[in-house]
Amino acid sequence: MPERILLVDDDDLIRTVVAERLKRRGYEVTAARSLADARTALKGSFFPDAALLDIRLPDGNGTELLEELTADDDVPCIMITAHATVESAVEALKKGAEDYLEKPFSLDRLEATLEATLERTRLRREVRALRRAGGVRGNVIGSSPAMRQVLNLIERIAPADTATVLLLGETGTGKGLVSRLIHDLSPRADRPFVNVTCSALAESLMESELFGHEKGAFTDARTLKRGLVEVAHGGTLFLDEIGELSVGVQSKLLGFIEEKTFRRVGGTADLKVDVRVIAATNRRLEDEVATGRFREDLFYRLRVLPIELPPLRHRTSDIPLLAASFVDRFNREFGKKVKGLTEEARDLLDTYPWPGNVREICNVVERAVLLTEGDHIDVDSLPPEVRNQGVEGERQASFSLGPGGVDLEQLERELLMEALRVAEGNRTEAGRLLGLSRHQIRNRLKKYGVDEP
Repeated sequence: MPERILLVDDDDLIRTVVAERLKRRGYEVTAARSLADARTALKGSFFPDAALLDIRLPDGNGTELLEELTADDDVPCIMITAHATVESAVEALKKGAEDYLEKPFSLDRLEATLEATLERTRLRREVRALRRAGGVRGNVIGSSPAMRQVLNLIERIAPADTATVLLLGETGTGKGLVSRLIHDLSPRADRPFVNVTCSALAESLMESELFGHEKGAFTDARTLKRGLVEVAHGGTLFLDEIGELSVGVQSKLLGFIEEKTFRRVGGTADLKVDVRVIAATNRRLEDEVATGRFREDLFYRLRVLPIELPPLRHRTSDIPLLAASFVDRFNREFGKKVKGLTEEARDLLDTYPWPGNVREICNVVERAVLLTEGDHIDVDSLPPEVRNQGVEGERQASFSLGPGGVDLEQLERELLMEALRVAEGNRTEAGRLLGLSRHQIRNRLKKYGVDEP
């Protein structure tokens, strides 16, 4: 289906020439000479993918229509005018215009500007479509089977807002985002969400920070202090890196979880609060229990509802979605207009093992958006560890080549089929197993006349 363009300009010659050029390029164009004509067109079944708006029109200012079209961030607008000033350009951009052209402009430039605008819009709409399809909940992104399982579990446990949740997974897998999503989907959504990074608490102050202290409880306790547990009353207390708590504080936390009461440091009265506890760790708490660094009874009390977050290398089909979402995010944050990634850059993201998980891909895309000067993120904008993967540390052969040699194509075909079998038909995952991109996998399937494993 051709992309639809709304063209609003009171100059008959410009309107005719631009419309004819865009139609020859395959666009569907609806032309109007005034705000009234444009609004009449929009009241029907016509809904544009982009709009070219003259600023000065017979019955008003094109920025009025700009505000209407960009109200839901769906229709990107390019302003065109013969009366360009810095002030009008800034005003239009502040009101949501994607770009700004001054008459007279070349048709080639207009066409390039329009295509760049549409490409960015396709990126945003792809992310929104995935949100509607269930690939994104809150700020948690993923449509892979592993992440769909996690999201389904979150939706089931979030309403049980008194049950304790334990989030498990490697650093950077999104435990903080998941904790917030659980809170937002629970009946406590409009109540406090208190995020406590346990590793950031000095051991001597852990108990005081969590449970507060009475005036005079210790030398520097000059006033009464409410702890973070008290601040979270009615809402959710998220204890990140729970394995960093001292054994003494673990004991008091256990009592609080079981009784929902606590005492401030130096206090004598039991205080009662209504708080849901969500804890998270990247450690194997079973090992911590075995070595005596973590209380066994607290471990079992926390893991009433455990959720294991998969590392990114186990959900590689989410990489394109994550990259697109981060490109869109940093475009808006930095005022950039990056359309996406080149095929070569996408290949490298697909095959990189991502030891830092989602946090690492977010940082890589942020850096790339900042460094990219063209329309697309290229290989040169990626950090060395992603760009040079597999170059360093060449592997020694794990087999010996016999005197009769080997049929290399037959060996390649067998390896390809085995990788697809292990990956259950997921071509991106099969590529990761073989050190190939999904595009290289696709080309080899075509080469051997194979569509499915």
